[in-house]
Amino acid sequence: MSKRDYYEVLEVARTADQPELKKAYRKLAMQFHPDRNPGDDVAEARFKEAAEAYEVLSNAEKRALYDRFGHEGLRGGGGGGGHAGFSSMDDIFSQFGDIFGDMFGFGGGGGGRRASGGPARGADLRYDLELSFEESAFGTARTIKIPRRTECVTCSGSGAKPGTQPVTCQMCAGRGQIHHSQGFFTLSSTCPQCHGAGKQITDACETCHGQGATQEEKEVSVKVPAGVDTGTRLRLRAEGQSGSRGGPPGDLYVFLYVQPSDVFERDGADLHIRADIPFVQATLGCEFEVPTLGEKHTLVVKPGTQHGDKLTLRNEGLARLTGSGRGDLIVHIGILIPQKLTTEQREILEQFAEVSGFAVKKSGFFDKLKEKIG
Repeated sequence: MSKRDYYEVLEVARTADQPELKKAYRKLAMQFHPDRNPGDDVAEARFKEAAEAYEVLSNAEKRALYDRFGHEGLRGGGGGGGHAGFSSMDDIFSQFGDIFGDMFGFGGGGGGRRASGGPARGADLRYDLELSFEESAFGTARTIKIPRRTECVTCSGSGAKPGTQPVTCQMCAGRGQIHHSQGFFTLSSTCPQCHGAGKQITDACETCHGQGATQEEKEVSVKVPAGVDTGTRLRLRAEGQSGSRGGPPGDLYVFLYVQPSDVFERDGADLHIRADIPFVQATLGCEFEVPTLGEKHTLVVKPGTQHGDKLTLRNEGLARLTGSGRGDLIVHIGILIPQKLTTEQREILEQFAEVSGFAVKKSGFFDKLKEKIG
């Protein structure tokens, strides 16, 4: 049977961009997911078909070959590489685990769970990690402790006592599902005796009491790259809950929270700092040191610098998580006006005002009195 056009499978236009492709695939994946269609071979075929289409069209190189040569281009014709699709459901869950994790949520075991008693992917876990501003700026490595269920070493996850094996459930004949007929309809539900496993344990493992897993606290090393910010999510593959019945483990998602800096204001990869200088230095020009993420930097202020002017130090900001290079450090200039003057300072400023043609308002009591007497 010839394959359908991949754009037709995903129900998108040939000009669809990546967000449109992902949205279309998510919709079909939810519609035809095995958990929602137990025992439905047609739904499983559509599920695999959608995954294959998305796997090709979401890859720029494969999509270009497909657009030019069609399916033949992906099999080697027209200069393309090989493409054989997915051989199993687990391949799909493994490659697109992030999509299924978003669909089914954290801790749901969601992505690759099978309702037929076969291997089930472990649940994803979430951990909130707080970092100092310096750790986020330079990157760091942290060791965290994750409480999780892990495969029992005594029974290798089977739940059965070593030397014994689980037996086929007699109620569902190993299918994991019970079918009920109501008129013209046949309804399926999880077998209440084996809870969907298709097998029962007659002699339970003494270590895990038949659960196939034990609770433990595992130390996990987290490498935090430079430039992360609050809301950044790190994904550690296979560090979540252990799978059941030989299924793969879930993933661990580490959500980062960064404490604010006492020195800098952050805007993405750029840093901002305020520097207040006396009005004389702003008028005549000066040099002064400003803090950076590294050593202090000498900043040159040109004569005539105004309040609110901004001076930019290129590449003195934070590392960019996407792309390359660093942000900038932007120095906001403030002008300090003295609140009190000595007699000498006032005389000098009045002379400057007179030379410059500036009118100076007389505000003293005796000055006002003289003006009235004439």
